Parts: sequence; structure tokens; C-alpha cells
Amino acid sequence: MPRVAEDRPPAEPSSPEQKERYDRILRAAARHGAEKGLERVQMHDVARDAGVAIATLYRYFPSKTHLFTALMRAQVERLGGLAVERLPGQAPEDAIAGLLLRAGQELLRTPLLAHAMMQSNNATVAHTPSAGVTSVFTHLMLEVGGIDEPTPRDRRMLRLLEQAWYGILISALNRHITLAELEDDTVLICRLLLRERDDAAG
Repeated sequence: MPRVAEDRPPAEPSSPEQKERYDRILRAAARHGAEKGLERVQMHDVARDAGVAIATLYRYFPSKTHLFTALMRAQVERLGGLAVERLPGQAPEDAIAGLLLRAGQELLRTPLLAHAMMQSNNATVAHTPSAGVTSVFTHLMLEVGGIDEPTPRDRRMLRLLEQAWYGILISALNRHITLAELEDDTVLICRLLLRERDDAAG
């Protein structure tokens, strides 16, 4: 598992120029991660291709773990912008399954990058639980599923769903299951964990 190299919090971009540099760094990291995987990515190469000083890169991302966790967060947030609204009469579990299917398909397009982001997020969560992408992903699932007032049990089920889907996705990335099996398993786990909510509401 990659290490979270430093305890200091990463700087956050504030001005338009800083945000533009930050985005360039993420785009460069995505290219290198997709080509090389986490272990072979060099921070100097990312800085060079992003056109920033290495000190600037480390100010925003103290380690590769910070860098690829931030990239995963950005991709989840982008997915939220693309998410299709829940159809009238569509069950929450089917709407959320659709979101997870889209996310899985996106990640499988660049397996090395997907591994890099997921490994980094795991390391980040182990070091600082609140710093991973779970809260962003949970919010997105609640929004897509039309769950406006989630109960503690709803949040627990979504946490379990994310963990189960994560395992299914790893199996697909490692080629232990096919894309079709990934899709079938995703729909199944959503229905198994979330249909109880519909039954209780009905």
C-alpha cells in the first residue's frame, strides 16, 4: 500500500491561476497514471508535463498518494456532473446501480490509472478517514437515488454498497471477472442492499 508521506495538509488553490495550475497537474497525473501505474509515476515528470515547478506540485500534493486521491475525487465530482437524474418511478437501487455502472465503465477504460487512484484512496482513508472520496461518493449516490432525508441505516447501507462495489471493481480490474459480470454483480448488490428500503417505505 502506498504511504501518505507527510502530515501537513495540502494547499488549496484559490485564485483562477492557481486553479488552472492545479487542473493541469491533475491532467498530467492522469496521463502518467494511465501509462505507468502508481509505482512508476515520478512527481518530477508530472510537474514537468504540467508546466509547474516541483515545489508547486508538492505544495498542493505532498505525495503521490495525495495526488491520485485528489484525482479520484475530481473524477467522482465530474461523474456527478454527468449523472442522469432519476427517472419517474425508478427505484433508488436501480438509479444508484446506473451511477455505479457508469463509474465502473469509466475506470475500466484506464486500468492502471484506476488501480493508482484506488490504492491511493485506500492509503489516504487508512491515514485520515475523512480525506478520502467516500463522503463525495455517498452524497452522489443519495442525490442520484433521490434519498433526500437519509437515515443512519441508509448511510450504513450505502457504505456497505460502496465497499462491495469496490471489491467487484477490483475483481474486474484484475480480470477475475468480465465486464458483463461486473455489470450483473453491480445491479445485484444494489438490489440486495437497497431494496429493503423500498419494502419498508411501501
